[in-house]
Amino acid sequence: MAALFEGSTLCALSVAQNSTESGIQGIELHGDDDHVVVTNSSRSVTVYKVSDQKPLGNWTVKQGQSITCPAVYNSKTREYVVVTDNKVIRIWTDDDINIDKTFRATVSSNVWRVHSALDQEPVVLFHTGAVRLLDALLAEPQQNVEVILREEEIIRWSTLVTSGKQQWILYVTELKGEHFLHVQNVGDSRRAAYRVEGAGFAPLSFSATPRSGNLNILSLYPDGCVYVSMVPMRLPVVAEGEVLALPRTLLLRLPLAEGEGALVSASAVPLDAAHVAVVGVPHPSAGAGKDYLCIWNTNFQTLQAGKEIAGKIYGQLWCYSGKLYVPHGKALSVIPFECQKSSLAAALGKLKQSGGCESTPPLPLPLWGAAVSEEVSASGMATRRNKMTRKSQGASTVSVDQLIEQIKTGSEEEVQKGVASFLSKSDLPGLQLAVGSLARALVSRSLAEPSFYPHKVLVQLVHTQCLCHSGCPELLTLALEKKDFALCQFCLQVFPDIPEAVTCACLKVLLSTPDSELEAVTLETDSVAFVEGLSAVTAQEEEKQKDGEETQQNGFTMVTVTAPPEDGSGDTQHTHQRKPKLAMSLDITRPVGLYRAVLLNEILQTPYSDTFLLPHLKDLTAPQVILFLQYLQFLYVKYYHDINTQVPALRSPTMSQIIDWVCLLVDAHFTILVMAPEAKELLAGLHSFVRAQMKLFTDLGKIEGSLQALKKAKQSRDNSQYSIEVIELF
Repeated sequence: MAALFEGSTLCALSVAQNSTESGIQGIELHGDDDHVVVTNSSRSVTVYKVSDQKPLGNWTVKQGQSITCPAVYNSKTREYVVVTDNKVIRIWTDDDINIDKTFRATVSSNVWRVHSALDQEPVVLFHTGAVRLLDALLAEPQQNVEVILREEEIIRWSTLVTSGKQQWILYVTELKGEHFLHVQNVGDSRRAAYRVEGAGFAPLSFSATPRSGNLNILSLYPDGCVYVSMVPMRLPVVAEGEVLALPRTLLLRLPLAEGEGALVSASAVPLDAAHVAVVGVPHPSAGAGKDYLCIWNTNFQTLQAGKEIAGKIYGQLWCYSGKLYVPHGKALSVIPFECQKSSLAAALGKLKQSGGCESTPPLPLPLWGAAVSEEVSASGMATRRNKMTRKSQGASTVSVDQLIEQIKTGSEEEVQKGVASFLSKSDLPGLQLAVGSLARALVSRSLAEPSFYPHKVLVQLVHTQCLCHSGCPELLTLALEKKDFALCQFCLQVFPDIPEAVTCACLKVLLSTPDSELEAVTLETDSVAFVEGLSAVTAQEEEKQKDGEETQQNGFTMVTVTAPPEDGSGDTQHTHQRKPKLAMSLDITRPVGLYRAVLLNEILQTPYSDTFLLPHLKDLTAPQVILFLQYLQFLYVKYYHDINTQVPALRSPTMSQIIDWVCLLVDAHFTILVMAPEAKELLAGLHSFVRAQMKLFTDLGKIEGSLQALKKAKQSRDNSQYSIEVIELF
């Protein structure tokens, strides 16, 4: 999972009205994580302490001069390096006040960028494509610089990548609409050139990181596609002028709002192996005209964090030491972020329980001596079979774009056959990218044509578990509009990123829909079996009470008992009265129908944040709140008396989830519940139940000292054998 935290303004921007430039040439790290060097487009370089948002030093070139590349910090010599007027290299320290009186050297060719890494010597990249180490260049500033690039070939982007003691310069050039990636090893001067695939689009941004012996190049295109290309760190030997092909893989397809066209000012940077930060791309659930900073998980194709950015976006984004630097409007903001280790368990959210999933049986241990010969003979057959299968599938596979065109005009039967055929022949990585596009196309047509609603196809896409809410934000809303509660259940089970507003919308629809309308819905069997099991427990207990039997579970006798007085004093004349106590009796019926209870259980298991859920809960009416609380009380009482109702193989809410929802509902509607006469008995029952639990835990606390004394008196003996020990307290 990933999170964006509250940001702060590092500095103001001097931006002319209607300007498309932010005024920031570059942001580079200082000697530590809390200091950065900011170069603006006018004439100044400023060092900021990020935690305090305070400038620690500022240097400005005199009138008539201009800074032509961002300043960098040389951590080895503790000096700053900047280039003015394309050819003048200036070097100064923190003690220098006037930059015009510091060291400067004029070189023979125009400089594109100076790049610097921690504890490494800065590297100078010229407009001609030549690369020099700073010290070697300053030893002979007027040395001849070779011309690598062709005539009219212009550098558009560059960066320095380090791995250990090795450094690589990467830069992208443009020539007659084509883009080329040049990579040079700074140590041995070996270089290679690659042709960048564009498909008619010019890339909006590039970034590069070292990973597993390769240089990973991330590129964002105006159509919302994020591609990754890999170049080996050990560059191949190529002839002079030879250009290699640069294969690319679609890493992420960002959803673009309809009618807004292609992206213009956007940027993407990798945060770790599984997360990418993107700015300038519309939020899938937000309206048009709003700009967001988002973090996407590339493994699960899910939007995991988003933050609205006020003002104009300039398509610039830097990432250093857990902070994102975003120029927008008239400010440069610093936004901290956090990315946890990418795993399915983390992506499911804090309230997603593992009890609802079937346990995986242990793998059998093979007899290796007997199985080796079988594996050798079977592997050849399997290999040949796989080759034939891939060959036959490759000839008949329909592309995603072709299938989307079929969705726009085909009938439901044709669309269902096409999608089923596509899903059966698609591998998992490609499937994760394609399912979102197919779902958005289906939902878009369903909204435009009310008569078109391919329920089976949508269910099939959700069942792939490659779809999430952020990938198709209108799917769950469409299912609610069509009263497709079976699809709603599947979405609630599979989607890990449902917004709290949508969760409350589902809850409101379920609480207002009559039970008779839900009886014809086909729901998932495990969820139905769980609710039926609760009802069966109630029926059994009622039968036992009719026969005068008493049952005892979890240390409590389930017969009618008397609640203790409020002052805690005993009264013997009340001990023979058989006044029913709601919280301690199983004589409580389910307040909603079977199928509505199943769907409400799915709501209870949906991940959420208390802060964002509470405001939306206030939209529920008083009858809806009371009905939902009655059902939560029903679950609460059943769980309290019979812990065996929570069968691991069945999808069921946990006790903590039930308690959390009760607390949230009471917090959101406390005044209404106190004033409503019909809620008096309900609140009294919940109150008495809480008092009984408090008394139970108070009694348990009294024997805590005895348990600790037993533990100290009898130290455990490690006899390297399994043993069971029973301690009788009473």
